[in-house]
Amino acid sequence: MMSIAGKCLCGAVTYTADRSPVIVAQCHCEECRRLSGTGHTVGAMFRASQVAVTGKLGEFRYVSDRGSEVTRAFCVNCGSPIYGKNTRSPDHLTLSLGTMDQATGLDVEVVIFERDKPHWDRVGEDVVSCATQPDWIPDS
Repeated sequence: MMSIAGKCLCGAVTYTADRSPVIVAQCHCEECRRLSGTGHTVGAMFRASQVAVTGKLGEFRYVSDRGSEVTRAFCVNCGSPIYGKNTRSPDHLTLSLGTMDQATGLDVEVVIFERDKPHWDRVGEDVVSCATQPDWIPDS
């Protein structure tokens, strides 16, 4: 068993989960891409009863292509995505891995909507990789 803690970018929303996740998934569906502003999201699904969230959340709801209602909860101050839930699995919620204080030991176990993965959501072998923000300035 593990304990997970996390927070939004501004720290106004915090959460804890007192068990290991059911599964860790990477999703490339259109909604997840738009939510993250990148090619995918990565989330860890927990039983909702195992998660405690504090702070003011906003919610956005939409209907999935399978007809279920999806709710995305986010910090009203900074907009960080905190969790998602789906009426197809009402007793669970999925916490965004990027908001976790420490995600050691949590590896992606499944990729969903891989068919929708954009061609640019990969890092090629010839791409320069920097450990931190580089010192270069654009147009210099």
